[in-house]
Amino acid sequence: MSSLRIVFFGTAELACPSLAALAQSSDFEVAAVVTQPDRPKGRHLIPQSSSVKAMAMEKQLPVLQPDRARSGPFADQLAGLRSDLIVVVAYGQILPGQILALPRFGCVNVHASLLPKYRGAGPIQWAVLNDERETGVTIMKMDEGLDTGDILSQQATAIGTDDNAQTLHDRLATMGAALLLNTVRDYLAGKIIPRKQPDAGASYARKITREDGHMDWTQPARSLWNRVRALVPWPGAWTCLSTQPKPQLLKIWRAELAGGSSASPGEILTVGKEGIVVACGDRALRLLEVQREGGRRLNVREFLAGHRLEPGQRLS
Repeated sequence: MSSLRIVFFGTAELACPSLAALAQSSDFEVAAVVTQPDRPKGRHLIPQSSSVKAMAMEKQLPVLQPDRARSGPFADQLAGLRSDLIVVVAYGQILPGQILALPRFGCVNVHASLLPKYRGAGPIQWAVLNDERETGVTIMKMDEGLDTGDILSQQATAIGTDDNAQTLHDRLATMGAALLLNTVRDYLAGKIIPRKQPDAGASYARKITREDGHMDWTQPARSLWNRVRALVPWPGAWTCLSTQPKPQLLKIWRAELAGGSSASPGEILTVGKEGIVVACGDRALRLLEVQREGGRRLNVREFLAGHRLEPGQRLS
């Protein structure tokens, strides 16, 4: 296969391994990288580049940052690049038909779920939240729908009890990059026939918000354990500790399932170096790593050395 001219669309960290793989392969020429505009971040709202832009600049690849991919001038600029293929990974905008029709081999997308499950912006987090035993990566041909295009290839991975959204993200990003290269080569060689997504089993994974991190202690312990794992590193699972003169926000980084309990949900049952055990709607949860608002992330032993906590106190 002669060198294929590619335009790469991506913004989030998930896209970086795929961009790196394409840039390093002699089979592909990355003509341009399209990413979201720099956004204000942090306390001082200083504009910061996306992870993809930072990698593109490091690799000396041309970068385009349109406010809207649907704008006419950008589509004209893109047409001038005469790409063979557009590759999209975690870009953050839906591409219009005008752009999808530009490359001679169309557009492909790397999506972090086993489609048609978990279409949308939060597939990794929702797979953990919903207690799935496996997830994976799908390479699909793009259409104008939201992750509804024909499937070219898929690869599954188990969700282990030690996994959280961050470990799963990193694994899927690496898997997706390798699968992308192999899939594009085989697809262009005529070895892959695209297959339509089945209607059965389709689901939508909406974007995660900060409020999704709030721990509702009336839920079963297993659901709350999944919430802690699903929301690392952002927004993080959080709760409020009953303290004077006002409740204190507590972020929960790591937890494990504990035994049964007849106490009311949210009541702290035991406090010790092994963890802080909290009653849930069903069974209990042991907090192992926490962070007080304005403080550092600490294991429970370190946290208790500087913060007095008693059984009977409540989390809400």
